[in-house]
Amino acid sequence: MMELTINGQVYQFHFGMGFLREVNKIVNAPVEGIPGMKKDIGARYMFARVIDGEADALVEVLNLANMGQDPRVTRALLDAYVDDPETDIDQLFEDTLDFLEKANATRKTVQKLMEAIRKSEEENQ
Repeated sequence: MMELTINGQVYQFHFGMGFLREVNKIVNAPVEGIPGMKKDIGARYMFARVIDGEADALVEVLNLANMGQDPRVTRALLDAYVDDPETDIDQLFEDTLDFLEKANATRKTVQKLMEAIRKSEEENQ
């Protein structure tokens, strides 16, 4: 479990199955060969955006990872934390990705994304 101290308050972030279900709901795509059927694919989309360094995606991922935790962080508080010049945003991205890479529920998705990025970089050299 990841923890952040914001304004002296410790908040916990859990990247488990509940988190995965919620983040997957963000984006869905049609299932090829099955008319009318859609698959939730938000995790791939959001994790790729975090890997790309998009701060709004980072805030959304952290907000969802804090769902069900006590105390509950707000999106406004996360926005302010990211905007704070004292926050090491690079370290926050790194820590978040580290937890996503280690959590059982998200590990495979992140590994596949990282592998695809490495492969793409090698092909473009």
